Amino acid sequence: MTQLNPDAQWYRTPNKKGLLAGSPMNYFTVSDNGIAILDAIESNTPLPHNHESLTNRLVATGAAHPQLGESLQAADITVIIPAYVMSSTQIDSLAHLVGLCRGLRVIVVDDCSSLPISVPGAEIIRHTTNKGPGAARNTGLAATTTPYIAFIDSDATASTEQMLLLGSLLRRDDIALVAPRIVSNEGRRFLDEYEQFHCPLDMGTKQALVQPMSRVSYLPATVLVAKSDALRAINGFNESLRLGEDVDLVWRLVDNGLACAYVPSIQCVHQRRPTVFSILKQRFSYGTSAAQLAQHHPRNATPFQANIFLFVAAVLILSGFIQYVVLAVMPAIAIGVWSLRKTKLTMNTKLRLSGKNVSSTVKLLATAVRRTWWPPLLLLSLFSLRPGVVLTLSFLGPLMFELVRNKSKNPLFYFVMRLVDDATYAVGVWVGVLRSRSWRCLLPIISVRRSSVR
Repeated sequence: MTQLNPDAQWYRTPNKKGLLAGSPMNYFTVSDNGIAILDAIESNTPLPHNHESLTNRLVATGAAHPQLGESLQAADITVIIPAYVMSSTQIDSLAHLVGLCRGLRVIVVDDCSSLPISVPGAEIIRHTTNKGPGAARNTGLAATTTPYIAFIDSDATASTEQMLLLGSLLRRDDIALVAPRIVSNEGRRFLDEYEQFHCPLDMGTKQALVQPMSRVSYLPATVLVAKSDALRAINGFNESLRLGEDVDLVWRLVDNGLACAYVPSIQCVHQRRPTVFSILKQRFSYGTSAAQLAQHHPRNATPFQANIFLFVAAVLILSGFIQYVVLAVMPAIAIGVWSLRKTKLTMNTKLRLSGKNVSSTVKLLATAVRRTWWPPLLLLSLFSLRPGVVLTLSFLGPLMFELVRNKSKNPLFYFVMRLVDDATYAVGVWVGVLRSRSWRCLLPIISVRRSSVR
């Protein structure tokens, strides 16, 4: 059964000829037969015959999502746990994870740990040298004979029931990989609260298909369930990447026309880093992977992508040029309204959607400033006022909004940690650029592309 995405915006006209789905500027027109299919999706009743063409289009764009179905059989899936342990506590966590995967074949790939690993209920494959998580997962993939495979990091928790239920989506021909929501472990300390708000492995509460530069642009390999043959067809994980190998894998699957699904209704817990220093070290290391990812996926790893009219409007807003904002926003909204001209939407709806495009672009630009471009802007602010205004609005505007929304019990610590979090990631990006001598991950993509009716 296919479920309509409640997050998608779609509108029917009086003659039932229009559908708007996905992003505000990504829309469909459908026939009367198509409307009957949409009615069945909404009411959760059996779909009419010959529905596949429309439902496949809706699923491919994230306007509809296939529901979880009958669980896989335990004999059809193998669990791979890459492990590099340095303490008895980590071995205990590993043993607990293996216990949760009862009834499944479990392979632990020991990536040359400093302590010997022996866990009841799991087969152990040991690397004689440390090769990294991608190579460890590939070793497990090579030892797998089942049609499906699950990868679980040793510091995460996932059960047999969760893996089998997630795998039910893989019965679809077009889906090659599926992942649950990763949440940080609960606790009473400030860092526990902060990670629950801003865990970098948490892709949010809304179901989605992965699309680069979208709300869910990648999936972490903390917990993944996939078709074994699909991974072998793209030669598994890229072993040359010590970081970002999971992002690269998902993007290569998408590039090969295979969907990767995010299912937040199933949640798996990941142990957070124990100290502020270790959290910031994690963010820094993630930032360093951007340069290498951009070498393999230059368009996907860009920090910012937008239409030229929206980009100009967002730059003027963040620069504080209030007197020019109206002049910049009006053409951006006009272009948006014009691109919707073939729909039967009301003018108010067209204006609202076009305005939302402007506000979304401002948010994306502020994110790019905080997580990529703040070092050169800080240097320029020594000579000019405007870069300083951009920095101030990009950091403080979203942060104040998050403080109100999240209602942190420790607002001062939250404020400082949030500032340092994004800033540290950006430092990692620039260090990665200097190491690789590749600037691609710093460059935005500005286009004149417009959406169209499909």
